[in-house]
Amino acid sequence: MSFPLLTATAVLPAVGAVATAAVPAARRTAAKWLALIVSLATLALAVTVLVRFDPDGALPHSRTGSSGGTPFQLTESHSWIAAFGVRYELGVDGIGVALVALTALLIPFVVLAGWNDAEPLETGSRRWRPTQGFFALILAVEAMVIISFEATDVFLFYIFFEAMLIPMYFLIGGFGDRAHEHGEETASTQRSYAAVKFLLYNLAGGLIMLAAVIGLYVVAGNFSLAEIAQARADGSLHMATSTERWLFLGFFFAFAVKAPLWPLHTWLPNAMGESTAPVAVLITAVVDKVGTFAMLRFCLQLFPEASKWATPVILVLAVISIIYGALLAVGQRDIKRLIAYASISHFGFIIMGIFAMTSQGQSGATLYMVNHGISTAALLLVAGFLISRRGSRLIADYGGVQKVAPVLAGTFLIGGLATLSLPGLAPFVSEFLVLVGTFTRHPAIGIIATFGIVLAALYTLVLYQRTMTGPVKPEVSAMPDLKVRELVVVAPLIVLLIFLGVYPKPVTDIVNPAVKQTMSDVHKTDPKPEVEAAK
Repeated sequence: MSFPLLTATAVLPAVGAVATAAVPAARRTAAKWLALIVSLATLALAVTVLVRFDPDGALPHSRTGSSGGTPFQLTESHSWIAAFGVRYELGVDGIGVALVALTALLIPFVVLAGWNDAEPLETGSRRWRPTQGFFALILAVEAMVIISFEATDVFLFYIFFEAMLIPMYFLIGGFGDRAHEHGEETASTQRSYAAVKFLLYNLAGGLIMLAAVIGLYVVAGNFSLAEIAQARADGSLHMATSTERWLFLGFFFAFAVKAPLWPLHTWLPNAMGESTAPVAVLITAVVDKVGTFAMLRFCLQLFPEASKWATPVILVLAVISIIYGALLAVGQRDIKRLIAYASISHFGFIIMGIFAMTSQGQSGATLYMVNHGISTAALLLVAGFLISRRGSRLIADYGGVQKVAPVLAGTFLIGGLATLSLPGLAPFVSEFLVLVGTFTRHPAIGIIATFGIVLAALYTLVLYQRTMTGPVKPEVSAMPDLKVRELVVVAPLIVLLIFLGVYPKPVTDIVNPAVKQTMSDVHKTDPKPEVEAAK
């Protein structure tokens, strides 16, 4: 039997989480180093998965059995709950392997950035921050997200799709941001509110999805994505139109909450605003990607006709998310809430690209998931370093930072410029592909969505102007610049943003064959360009 590489990639951080939690209370530094070493070892395994994955390879476990598509690779399949047809099945296509690599890449930076975020508070505080628990929960989230990207059994996916809510709940509610203008009592209340709201919204989506998962089993007789897709392709499984649409809506609702898509988005600004910057990165750059990934893997592949039926409404909701999120970002007073609303706008672009039903749109959406993860992580982590120095999240409390901390201001600017998709930085390529792919099939939607770019430039540049330029405020006059640990966190992300902005081919080569297969699954081809014949 070959080495179960995908299982190892998910199990290693899970075992690391248990080991980190078991470190004695007095050995807090040892717990940090253990978490960092485990996250780096997981990254090494993810790189191995990436190296062994062949984008154009053909292995036995094809999604549709067709010879032209990219199958799931590095597959593992074992009987689990035989009475209900549940199997432990893992496999990755180009989209899944790119997101596994993104997750494994970001976690070491999350651990390093949160190095001091879970230290015990001052004597007399009513809130204890167990360092071991903080880093153990981060590793637990990593394990559950990775196996969600690898699972090809619908029931297996559902378990970890829901289970990741538990460690995230404790990270939001138990390890919130210390910088709060209303004092510890109010901060604690708002953290609890944000954590409960996050949990309730996502549990509601998950319960609706559970009903759809059960319905899928009743119709198909098993939970295997490969087998169901094969049966749909060869005609041995037929779903009534109404049944397929109801099942699609059950799955899509849960993924739209996780993504998040307007109007199911309201939990995100609360959760990100009350979390530490590393946990906020975990939410929007890692966990939320499971929602958009699942739309590609499950909604489009399991319910192709229903996906096409729902496309007009979903595109309208995506455009509303783009404009609404950007408009609210413009008016924010809180740095992290501004970034949260900007992320809602960006997820609108991703969902628009997925349901544009063009290869450019879906390639751009997948690339956007990767690039948004890197750019948002860079901006949020630098913002976290800024907030920890000043002790405030309010934009009005800053001014003139670039004169006293030029490196911090410079990295903040690059992260911000990536957020507004400046040409030459990674998000530009993905946003351009999404807009081109949307415009070719839905020109009105594509035109309206471009206004999100203008608003992104507005909220990003205004944020930089108000925090970094102008007279130096007395409260920031002694602000130190980035330290070595912080530079180690930020510099690689900045390099990646520039590299993928100039040369995105390594990612597009991986995801394009998988996108081609997804387009085949939904029986869609790119529209032919309308060119006036030469006279």
